[in-house]
Amino acid sequence: MDPKRLVIAGVSNRHLHLSRDHADRLFGPGYEPEKFRDLRQPGQYACKETVTIATHDGCLEKVRLLGPIRSETQVELSASDARRLGLALPLMKSGSGAGTPEVLLIGPRGSATCSRGVGVAWRHLHLSTAEGEIFGLSDGDETDVETTGDRSVVFRRVWVRVGANMLSEFHVDTDEANAAGLSTGDMVRVL
Repeated sequence: MDPKRLVIAGVSNRHLHLSRDHADRLFGPGYEPEKFRDLRQPGQYACKETVTIATHDGCLEKVRLLGPIRSETQVELSASDARRLGLALPLMKSGSGAGTPEVLLIGPRGSATCSRGVGVAWRHLHLSTAEGEIFGLSDGDETDVETTGDRSVVFRRVWVRVGANMLSEFHVDTDEANAAGLSTGDMVRVL
């Protein structure tokens, strides 16, 4: 593998980002989430708080909140999670505010329905502005990423996110990672 084309992988379990309104409803007015640990992307962190996501067909308990608070709520699940909840979820890119199947978010102080931004996250590659130039990739492009090992695969149509406050990292959900034998910290090659 060409070491200049390698990036670290980050396997993303189910999680959610909350808007101020939803954070207030679930945890109480003005609530600020408590940091559990920093994530690789600058300013992003896993919170100590978790919520339950429920539908008529099932629920997922202890779904991790990621901070900081965002302008819109986004719920990122795997296709396996969607089946467990009886949902046909769209494949979505981060920040999509499109209408989606409704879920109920349940916190310690209340609940709220969410019918926008609930989906299966599109696999994506974070790059800093300088890294984007080195790779010849711009924000919004698509590229392919190759894994190694006994179950190596080439992930096609990987959405590229380039920004001044990003670090190189390839994000996939647990379904895709398990199928490819990929773990957080493994190196992958950008084709």
